[in-house]
Amino acid sequence: MTDDRGLERLKWRSRRGLLELDLVFDRFWKDSGGNMDLQAMERLLELPDNDLLDLVMGRAETGDEQLRALVGRLRAA
Repeated sequence: MTDDRGLERLKWRSRRGLLELDLVFDRFWKDSGGNMDLQAMERLLELPDNDLLDLVMGRAETGDEQLRALVGRLRAA
């Protein structure tokens, strides 16, 4: 999934049920320019909202190196 449609699907999937996550992802998409590991983003978006929020807010960590790098970018957004 490296085409523009795939990226747009990921952006749509990043719309979550929690306002906090929506705000983080909105800033992230504006700053990233689509430059990221798309497979890692897909795996990250498979997480439930509350687990994802805990990762982004620093209340939880992941042992997955690819996800850790992506979560770091989300935290910085």
